Amino acid sequence: MGSWQDNRIIDLFGVELPIIQAPMAGATTPEMVIAGSEAGGLGSLPAALLTIEQTKAALDQIRSATSKPININFFAHTNPAADPVAQMAWRTALAPYYVELGLDPAAPVPAAGRAPFDDNYCTLVESYRPEVVSFHFGLPGPDLLERVRRTGAKIIASATTVAEARWLAKHRVDAVIAMGFEAGGHRGNFLDDDMATQVGTMALVPQVADAVSLPVIAAGGISDRRGVRAAFALGASAVQVGTAYLLTPEAKITAFHREALKSARDDNTAVTNVFTGRPARGIVNRIMREIGPLAKAAPAFPTAGGALAPLRAVTEKDGRSDFSNMWAGQAASLAREMSAAALTRYLVEAD
Repeated sequence: MGSWQDNRIIDLFGVELPIIQAPMAGATTPEMVIAGSEAGGLGSLPAALLTIEQTKAALDQIRSATSKPININFFAHTNPAADPVAQMAWRTALAPYYVELGLDPAAPVPAAGRAPFDDNYCTLVESYRPEVVSFHFGLPGPDLLERVRRTGAKIIASATTVAEARWLAKHRVDAVIAMGFEAGGHRGNFLDDDMATQVGTMALVPQVADAVSLPVIAAGGISDRRGVRAAFALGASAVQVGTAYLLTPEAKITAFHREALKSARDDNTAVTNVFTGRPARGIVNRIMREIGPLAKAAPAFPTAGGALAPLRAVTEKDGRSDFSNMWAGQAASLAREMSAAALTRYLVEAD
């Protein structure tokens, strides 16, 4: 790579390559985690959409195939209180689409949720003892965090501003993920909800590196070797790559999502809250154009997805992406089709 490479993450995690395969809920499979870790990077399993039993099954599969370091990722949000008024407003906003598709706008909808890190997940961490545990949307409470720390796991978390990075350092994380505004999927912000002031990767990484003494992991807009080199030049110790892994055969995404990624442009993603109630970057589709991308009617995270589920079910049968999230970062067009193992190695290979 170059004489400027910072080896702190390699030493901290016990990996061979400074590449973290991003945990992408719904898209990352155990096969992807295994491939990323076996190739020398850090494979990451997202647990936010998995039950305890599903997480255990995935970890059993991973541990049976690799003994190399892995990361388990959790969301650290607090579920909102019930708000029937907000839910009704959201149902009203979506009602015309129900009528269009021949669905009853008043019919019950499935509950939508993403499980926050809790005692049950902490017990799982204590049992499986992953080398790294990462958090999104801040950190869990101090008691849970201390239990994770006692397992020997290195703790990392996402920051979208320098203030968040300092907050994480104060709470004794081992490394900070500097998540630029270019990144696909849910924004990791937790101190400020203002999307207008979110920071791009090129500006964020060096400022975080200057603000905290911890190793910094760059994330957002990195899909090829040029991005990796730029991140190191800016002061990062490693990079976390997500969108590029969506084009690997190990990714579990819809056919239309895969095709959209292949034709992605720099200007066809947007940050939206219509799918979950929390800002996340994805490829623009019908619901984002017509109601969003940032809709005032969308209820609090993670409840917005419930009313969208029937619409998704009908349209996805026809191969349509009208109401389905297609998470992607702004550098999706730079991604190449290759295996997860090959991608992990490619990102740090010399030309």
